[in-house]
Amino acid sequence: MIESAVAAIHQTDVVVIGTGPVGLFSIFECGMLRLKCHAFDSLDQVGGQCAALYPEKPIYDIPAHPTILGAHLAANLELQAAPFDPIYHLKEQVHTVEALDDHGKSWRLTGTQGTVVEAKAIIIAAGVGAFGPNRPPLKNLEEFEKTSIHYFVRMRETYRHKHIVIAGGGDSAVDWALSLSDVAARVSVVHRRDKFRAAPETERQLKQLAADGKIDLVIPYQLAGLTGVDGQLTAVEVESLDGHNKQLRADYLLPFFGLSMNLGPIAEWGLGLTHNHITIDPTTAATNRPGVYAIGDIATYPNKLKLILTGFAEAAQAAHAIRHFLYPDEVVHFEYSTTQGVPKA
Repeated sequence: MIESAVAAIHQTDVVVIGTGPVGLFSIFECGMLRLKCHAFDSLDQVGGQCAALYPEKPIYDIPAHPTILGAHLAANLELQAAPFDPIYHLKEQVHTVEALDDHGKSWRLTGTQGTVVEAKAIIIAAGVGAFGPNRPPLKNLEEFEKTSIHYFVRMRETYRHKHIVIAGGGDSAVDWALSLSDVAARVSVVHRRDKFRAAPETERQLKQLAADGKIDLVIPYQLAGLTGVDGQLTAVEVESLDGHNKQLRADYLLPFFGLSMNLGPIAEWGLGLTHNHITIDPTTAATNRPGVYAIGDIATYPNKLKLILTGFAEAAQAAHAIRHFLYPDEVVHFEYSTTQGVPKA
């Protein structure tokens, strides 16, 4: 259920901050333990980056799914949480968090649109926080950003029979080069060095496509300029490290230089931070503040793996830890979902 901001104060068991895959799964895990949830997200839809930025990007490391698109994963997780009737407050960040007792069992959270929710516990599943693309330093960049420079791929069909220049050397650049090579007229990958910061297997596939003449590896080069008319690119200028320039035909430029991350108000909540990540107890997902838990990419501890499946496990740990924290004298017999089914909301 999606609810707009109203003057009334909402009451719930748990507030989840962030509705990416890990946040959505935490709603399900809380529901299995009969804990009601409200959830906030600054985006206008649930699903986080998977839904908003990479809806058509295939994901290969979700158990039981050899491959699944980001949008489909988000939709399935939303459907999985639906029986527990979560309330979503979208297009709204949590601005302030106030402790209402000394034990960490009563909190008041106020959103940027005025929504107020009182909860017994908090799960922060905010991913990388507020995010935006790192933009290449090109003087006429803004002229093309609304038309032919895309920082995220939302629909592969946009690029069918087009000439695409992809800039970057990480997973996003390599993954999209592989994917778009099936639909684009030509894909050129611009990178400053021969070695990529991507999974070894996908890098191998990229170089094999180049060897087969199916894509162009423009190495070692970097972006130098843009050419076009009325906001539509016609070419991308690249420059080698020794000053050699050339033009690449381009209908679209996809610069993949990572995301800039900003924790926003979370940084002011008195949580233990390590390099803009929240330090947690890996056995419970508890932060340094009683009643506040963090899961997913925003959480850190020794040997943490930034994988969605790791976040799923942390979501289950947090839900069980919250249940015990709120009701320490209540004995909860652990049951597998196959035996207990899905409790009614």
